[in-house]
Amino acid sequence: MAVMTYIEGISAGLREEMRRDPRVYIMGEDVGIYGGAFKVTKGFLDEFGPDRVYDTPLAESAIMGVGIGCALTGLRPVIEFQFADFITSAFNQVVNNLGTMYYRSNMPCPVTIRCPSGANVHGGPFHSQNPETWFVHTPGLKVVAPSTPYDAKGLIVAAIQDDDPVLYFEHKFLYRRIKEDVPEESFIVPIGKADLKREGSDLSVVCYGAAVHLALEAADKLQQEGISVEVLDMRSLYPYDKEAIARTVKKTGRVLIAHEDFLTAGCGAEFAAFIGQECFEMLDAPVIRAASMDVPFPFSSVLEEHMVLTTAKVESALRKLAQF
Repeated sequence: MAVMTYIEGISAGLREEMRRDPRVYIMGEDVGIYGGAFKVTKGFLDEFGPDRVYDTPLAESAIMGVGIGCALTGLRPVIEFQFADFITSAFNQVVNNLGTMYYRSNMPCPVTIRCPSGANVHGGPFHSQNPETWFVHTPGLKVVAPSTPYDAKGLIVAAIQDDDPVLYFEHKFLYRRIKEDVPEESFIVPIGKADLKREGSDLSVVCYGAAVHLALEAADKLQQEGISVEVLDMRSLYPYDKEAIARTVKKTGRVLIAHEDFLTAGCGAEFAAFIGQECFEMLDAPVIRAASMDVPFPFSSVLEEHMVLTTAKVESALRKLAQF
């Protein structure tokens, strides 16, 4: 075991796959000499050379187009968008071309897209968004969002080895703030499997990404008052683990869904709809959602603190749920 940060987990998994499989290569803006906007690929150019660590122009649609073409020839590209927000410039390539490729051609298109996302870095409206739901809504794409260094490493390996395109949403706020023991040998976290981060008996929180840590902090506070909170980390947003959701609903009967993305039509709406349709008889209270406000992310730290999901907001929602 080695103590790794979240960003070190991503880098370690990526490096392992490049050593194991010569078909894996990296492309994106500044991933080579600079080592990536956040240094995930620092040192990769020296180890793997310019044919496998490829700096690109500022042209997201072109980057995606080249990645799709390379995947169709048998390579396994990993594409880094410096900020997940910038994927809008490649939206047509991702949704219309990549997402439909297997359906149209019967050819696998194993592209991994790394999307640094999330708030609390005071990056404003173009560097703080959580656009995962756009792609959860698109058939043909898989979407994952790790919350811990262990999951970050295991899910990047799973994404690269998957024959389907996978969007990998890594939360910037967690990069150097979260540490844990991670096996140095290779392992996989299966796509589509949730993880019970904390067992409880009174309330459930279904969450992913940075919201997992907010939920765990809120659960610690409520535990001091004798309220037991279970925290289910979805890890994969599509496909998602319906059995795990059903188990926690059956166990507690009271569910809060928490995520940092905007509230309206976020992934929480899909999870709530599933619970309402398939688990209604297990519920003792309405499903509650906690998310960020439906406004663009502000530069101001004061305004950002007001609009984004926080531990206090998760705690407040849990108290409301407990009192129902």
